[in-house]
Amino acid sequence: MKNKMINSDLAPAAIGPYSHAVLAANGTLYISGQLPIDPKTGNFAGDDIVSQTEQALQNVLVILQAAKMTKENVCKTTVYLKDMNDFTKMNEVYADFFGDIKPARAAFEVGKLPKDAKVEIEVVAC
Repeated sequence: MKNKMINSDLAPAAIGPYSHAVLAANGTLYISGQLPIDPKTGNFAGDDIVSQTEQALQNVLVILQAAKMTKENVCKTTVYLKDMNDFTKMNEVYADFFGDIKPARAAFEVGKLPKDAKVEIEVVAC
């Protein structure tokens, strides 16, 4: 089996030359960093970290579903924050989203995110 591109009409269109995700030949799913863009409007879900984190995770969810996976398949996430002072609020939304599922995670502040987003989340699922 070759690597397979995974895209979802329910997630915002990629803003560059990449797929929403790639399902590797070994069954591992690599989801590209998801911005907090509402696919219906093409705009950010809101200006605050809570609404932006919720939307980024919703975008991850529909891509997982397109690959016939669920949150339970997520084994690693990386959270990029515009401002580490938003960590606590992002973490609350993240904890609600994953519940008892506790994927490995890295979270750190970066200099700038595409479209000046407050958060971007990438995921590896197995």
